[in-house]
Amino acid sequence: MVECRALYFNGREIRLVEDHRVERDGEVLIKVRLAGICGTDLQILKGYAGFKGVPGHEFVGEVVESDRSDLVGARVVGEINAACGRCDMCSIGLRRHCRSRTVLGIKGRDGAFAEYLRLPVENLHRVPDSVEDERAVFVEPLAAAFEVLEQVHVDPSWSACVVGDGRLANLIAQVLRDRVSRLRVIGKHGRKVGLLRELGIDAVEGVAPGEESSYDLVVEATGRAEGLATALKLVRPRGYLVLKSTIAADYRIDLAKVVVDEVHVVGSRCGPFRPAIRALERGLVDVRRLVDAVHRLEEHREAFASASSPGTLKVLLRP
Repeated sequence: MVECRALYFNGREIRLVEDHRVERDGEVLIKVRLAGICGTDLQILKGYAGFKGVPGHEFVGEVVESDRSDLVGARVVGEINAACGRCDMCSIGLRRHCRSRTVLGIKGRDGAFAEYLRLPVENLHRVPDSVEDERAVFVEPLAAAFEVLEQVHVDPSWSACVVGDGRLANLIAQVLRDRVSRLRVIGKHGRKVGLLRELGIDAVEGVAPGEESSYDLVVEATGRAEGLATALKLVRPRGYLVLKSTIAADYRIDLAKVVVDEVHVVGSRCGPFRPAIRALERGLVDVRRLVDAVHRLEEHREAFASASSPGTLKVLLRP
């Protein structure tokens, strides 16, 4: 057991505590080197998932205690779903949907906005020496981008559209751009759209006339309730609509188009870490441009305010 500093959310506000306890309980104890603030974390502070505890699930860290001596000292990233390994979901390979899973910083398990965290050894992946911390911290959201390819058999002849221009949308666009014949990103923030264009990606502000029902694949990653309605307008009959946003608020939408146009709707969250790590190692995805600021835990108010700003991409915490 270690006692450390952490950002604790009590269901109403988040504050810095000096005496957060991390019990290893047979798992691996990890010293957090960097953690990323993502859209889900911001939604948690608005009440998403009813979570109370230490948020944060994007991290890179160093193993300090483990039953496996070869892991001690290793730099690692970690898959966020901790499964029981015994239920019906686990038995058919759906460990991310384990009936009794805990989820790092989201459900029943304290997360990465702390000096230390713990995870099962099977959740961990070593980080290659060539991938520095500032890129390694993007493995988890980049894996979520690669999950689109796991869930949908993307045909190279397809036209695809990403709705949203934030950090996850940017990563999804970079993953898709060489896998479809045409890719467009529809955003609403000039700076973010400009960054996508610098990466050689066709990005625009707003939907153009005549674009409705014209894309084989549409990925919604706005983080806003209205994003689904926009995405639904863009997908063609019998096309694929992949939903990435997790939103705390309730909202309503007319699903008649889903039925009439026989649209395939796919919910999508976590993804495979290995292709994400390989992409970073080979320089296939550019994440350095996404980092706007790095803050210490005591600067958390400034960090969350910055991360919540419409013009901000990624804010990191260095415990």
